Amino acid sequence: MFTIASNQNGKVYISREAVETIAGLAAVDCYGLVGMAPRKLTSGITDVLGRDSIRKGVEVAATDGGLVVDVFVVVGYGTKISEVALNVMQKIRYVMQEIAGLQVARVNVNVQSVRVSKE
Repeated sequence: MFTIASNQNGKVYISREAVETIAGLAAVDCYGLVGMAPRKLTSGITDVLGRDSIRKGVEVAATDGGLVVDVFVVVGYGTKISEVALNVMQKIRYVMQEIAGLQVARVNVNVQSVRVSKE
């Protein structure tokens, strides 16, 4: 649980799962992303996760400087990976701070695979 607001009346908490979902939805909204990948690859094949399991491609850890968000993504073939990753970093930082009111120390983008998008 993370505290997002506090005053004399009490505190407002947000669950880890909610934070992971917000970060995952922010990431998949970025151009060049095919989807999220599972955090732990048990097989050699990377599966693209659907919307219902979007948070499974996100890890969140609390530090003194704010949250550290790790996202595991699949990018589309033909896109510049560094640009897509930078866009994902900026989008997650913005959404986490504006929507959830959480300070983000770092966003790490882990590109697990490159796929031809189905567009």
